[in-house]
Amino acid sequence: MPSSSLFPISGQLLPIDGSAVLVPDFLCESDADSIFSGLRQETPWEQNFIRLFGKEVSEPRLSAWHAEADLPYTYSGVPRTPHPWKEPLSTLRTACETHTGHSFNGALLNLYRSGQDAMGWHSDDEAVNGPNPVIASISLGAERRFDFSHKQTREVISVVLPHGSLLVMSGACQTHWLHRIAKTTREIQPRINVTFRHLIQI
Repeated sequence: MPSSSLFPISGQLLPIDGSAVLVPDFLCESDADSIFSGLRQETPWEQNFIRLFGKEVSEPRLSAWHAEADLPYTYSGVPRTPHPWKEPLSTLRTACETHTGHSFNGALLNLYRSGQDAMGWHSDDEAVNGPNPVIASISLGAERRFDFSHKQTREVISVVLPHGSLLVMSGACQTHWLHRIAKTTREIQPRINVTFRHLIQI
């Protein structure tokens, strides 16, 4: 039987097959507030569309891809045109690189406008992310529940991602686990998620 558990909001979240470490207070509240405001105003948010059961439907969130001009990215089957690095995103990238010891050449930003905006089950296992990628995920704004599901055992692990937190997924995490942000009927304020990645040439 699949199980569900809510881990304490810090430290290692995965019991096996990869790593997902949550740092709940990565950013102080004032810095998190400032970065959230800056990203919400300055990011060139896009409404993308996906094909579902033969119909084109809008993704339940807004998004943007930031990287060097020669580094496009296809995500959820949608080619993303890279936007240039700017503040406060550049400063946030440097902070994540310093903390993780890894370099990142791209960032996918998602804006969840309400509890009805969501991200379905998926893994960031595209070949362009490389084997066992290190992905640094920053959460800003309203708290949302983040779920992992093991691909073989179906074990489910859930955690609430606080404002200003950092989640670092690495090792075999993307090989063995799916993750999502589920919809909720609760009235929730907007949330921004920034996932820093290092794309490779394939």
